[in-house]
Amino acid sequence: MAECSKEPVVTIGIDLAKNSVHVYGVDAQGRQVISKKVTRGKLSAFMVNLPACLVAMEACGSAHHWARVFREVGHEVRLIAPQFVKPYVKSNKNDAVDAKAICEAVQRPNMRFVAVKSVEQQDIQAIHRMRSLSVERRTAQINQVRGLLLEYGVEIPKGRTAVMRRIPESLEDAENGLSERFRAELSELAEELRHLDERVRHDDARIQAIAQHDPTAQRLMTIPGLGAQAATALLAAAGENPQVFGNGRALAAWIGLVPRRHSTGGRERLPGIGKRGDVYLRNLLIRGARAVLRRVESKEDPVSRWAATLKGVAKPMSPSSPWPTRLPASPMP
Repeated sequence: MAECSKEPVVTIGIDLAKNSVHVYGVDAQGRQVISKKVTRGKLSAFMVNLPACLVAMEACGSAHHWARVFREVGHEVRLIAPQFVKPYVKSNKNDAVDAKAICEAVQRPNMRFVAVKSVEQQDIQAIHRMRSLSVERRTAQINQVRGLLLEYGVEIPKGRTAVMRRIPESLEDAENGLSERFRAELSELAEELRHLDERVRHDDARIQAIAQHDPTAQRLMTIPGLGAQAATALLAAAGENPQVFGNGRALAAWIGLVPRRHSTGGRERLPGIGKRGDVYLRNLLIRGARAVLRRVESKEDPVSRWAATLKGVAKPMSPSSPWPTRLPASPMP
């Protein structure tokens, strides 16, 4: 362990890895006190023996777990997005340099941090991730079945419902030219599809149950276009302290729903939304917004009429249904 100062450590940057981590700490004047590589199994005991201080880590795999562990022993923990740490990496990259960059980044007064997730929020996020993978595998399996059957001259329309209906029909049809060997393989593929379908339904039921028993999810579901899936995904992603977002637009920017900016010389350029933020959550919110926009013409509430003006299909105003000048306040806590 390299010690360059006799003062107590007040700020620590930790570079997480699979098997070992690097701990870099400085005193109140920013002078190095600790620079040490520690195995993951000994990290908790190492941090317990340090005085309470500010601990910073990149928001990567296992970061939320370690944040909860360090909070329990009295440390103040802050997580930083990796792209905000990169500018502070000097010269060549290694674990010690990364830990030093994290320690320096957390001391910046205008740095933005990632909210630490609770165990409950990680549980919800895990269910969503497992469901997403099951849907992806199911879609790939359906496409494979359609492609294989097409090689035998059996054409199936697009869509999961059509494939699940036509597979038994293809297996029972003795005149479609399928060999016995391929019929056996197709039967196994059909069984795998049924298993994936049951897995998706199981995850959907879990998500519905969580949404029904969580008061925050219930409030989120009062927003037009937000169902149980989008509400629980937003609940899991926003962290245990949504007040870190100053307003609704800050949350939208974090998700990646606001336009990118490329302005110079006083000329404003907004080329559209990019790929930043949570792709899964953004996809759910956009799909929900499209579902709302499909029906705004037949509704008279203020939100629908406001959305109709954006869509360009606004109807004449009526005294009993005034148009809002902006979207009503969100019930997000």
